Amino acid sequence: MSNYYDTEQALSDAFKALSNPHRLALFNRLMSCCMPGTKCDATVAVRFCVGDLGEGLNIAPSTLSHHLKELNRAGLVEMERKGKNVECWVEPEKLKALSSFFQPD
Repeated sequence: MSNYYDTEQALSDAFKALSNPHRLALFNRLMSCCMPGTKCDATVAVRFCVGDLGEGLNIAPSTLSHHLKELNRAGLVEMERKGKNVECWVEPEKLKALSSFFQPD
């Protein structure tokens, strides 16, 4: 089974999405393996509600939504509506696939 980041276009889309400082900051928050004060388990994706994810970034909610949609389109971030909230996370397998680009064969 081929992984998402096997194609040059998919990698290009991912790196293009991460080239924006706000999207890079959001992705960094999402790829942390655990919430502060909790025990870390790298096999479990940490989920953030959109409102919590944007705290301290000083960007408008509409801009935050745009950046998350771009990360989602690039295959970097998963999103799921739960009632009034939207949860966002990075699947650990996608991180492994993306990091394999930097590993020599």
